Amino acid sequence: MTKRIDINCDVGEGGAYDVELMAYISSANISCGKHAGDESTMQRAIEAALKRGVSIGAHPGYPDRENFGRTSKNLSEQEVYSLVLDQVKDFCAFAEKLGARVNHVKPHGALYNQAAKDRHLARAISQAVYDCNPKLILFGLAGSDAALEAQSKGLVYLHEMFADRSYESDGTLTPRTLPNAVLDDPDLAAKQVLSCILNSEITTRDGKVIALKADTICVHGDNPHGLHIAQHLHRVLTQVQIDIIAFRT
Repeated sequence: MTKRIDINCDVGEGGAYDVELMAYISSANISCGKHAGDESTMQRAIEAALKRGVSIGAHPGYPDRENFGRTSKNLSEQEVYSLVLDQVKDFCAFAEKLGARVNHVKPHGALYNQAAKDRHLARAISQAVYDCNPKLILFGLAGSDAALEAQSKGLVYLHEMFADRSYESDGTLTPRTLPNAVLDDPDLAAKQVLSCILNSEITTRDGKVIALKADTICVHGDNPHGLHIAQHLHRVLTQVQIDIIAFRT
């Protein structure tokens, strides 16, 4: 059987290569304008995705532009529910005006990482996505408890791994404050992705091999090497006959 994988990218955050990246991905997570970006960057990303037939998703995050939404916050479950619901609803309405259908939601930065470890935040996010549209797919960290909360609401959940990030032995992403947290070598990124797709395992930052299965692979649009990584990854996966296709409901 031919293998398939979704390749997603975080865009609409003011990155320089949003349009060019669309040629190498199947899903675009577009900033809702709170942690970064604005209506002009959102529109540019949506229109580029439509032109390429790339699946469109909302990318809500903490409204913390100073830290690009990557600083953890101590918010209540209700506060997280409200900020996700508001951002996703507003993004869906904006996309609809441009003739686009929103297919999925991927939380951003600290919100994403906290939800992977905190069932209360994961529940708030899942409920907000469901209340906005129960047909929306939710992206989250592969193997995390966030999947259980999404599935309990009846949402489709895609387990995500990162091409351009290193991992710790517990399956979480290496904190960006530590060395080698972000990968900038396209060959190394592609090797990590192939190991995940073909063998359901990856090698962690400290050299351990852990099990990891994923439905979707992320390349960060704000990574200075993101375009080169996406291009190389697309080429490598095509060479080994792995289809790059978005999951749609």
